[in-house]
Amino acid sequence: MGNDAVEERLEDQPASLGRRRFLTATTAVVGAVGVGFVAVPFIKSWNPSARAKLAGAPITADISALEAGTRMVLEWRGQPIWIVKRTKQMLDLLPTLDPRLRDPKSDNADQQPAYVLKGDFHYRSIKPEISVLVGICTHLGCAPEMVAEIRPEPFDPNWKGGYFCPCHKSRYDMSGRVFDGVPAPFNLLVPPHHYESDTSIVIGVDPGSSSTGAV
Repeated sequence: MGNDAVEERLEDQPASLGRRRFLTATTAVVGAVGVGFVAVPFIKSWNPSARAKLAGAPITADISALEAGTRMVLEWRGQPIWIVKRTKQMLDLLPTLDPRLRDPKSDNADQQPAYVLKGDFHYRSIKPEISVLVGICTHLGCAPEMVAEIRPEPFDPNWKGGYFCPCHKSRYDMSGRVFDGVPAPFNLLVPPHHYESDTSIVIGVDPGSSSTGAV
């Protein structure tokens, strides 16, 4: 059975009280990053068959409709993959958070491919505006919430937007870099990926590698 992807606004979502192993993506009418956003409908992406999923085949997504301030949620190898188109404000705030982070330069090489650090290390991405992350907390595997609005939060009075894990209160910035002093030990994973074109991204294959098995 095919799998639906979700494109959603970067909203301030209430924390869930229960542990969740997978991200259930929804859309809601909320404010984010100082701008009023409306709900975005579910969209269909190019996803692998059940057999391809079991084989860990790459998946390909069309990101042509992804606007600044929106997120697409896919599934690859049973894991939620977040593709986020960050705004200029989000990118500008990333360097200001370095003193508060456990691994601001992503020195732990196991958490991302080296090529996403070749530009500005703050972005952890091939293209500055496009972030690709595995949406699983590196503490105990819960699903962090997207809390993109820049405002004081109960868990952080100086919150500049990012991801909050309701299970044990771990926090990450908009590049998936973990804050210091929280249970999560590592930054969020960046999966292997590359661009087939400006509007087509392949998850599961490094740049220059064969994309056999992509759909």
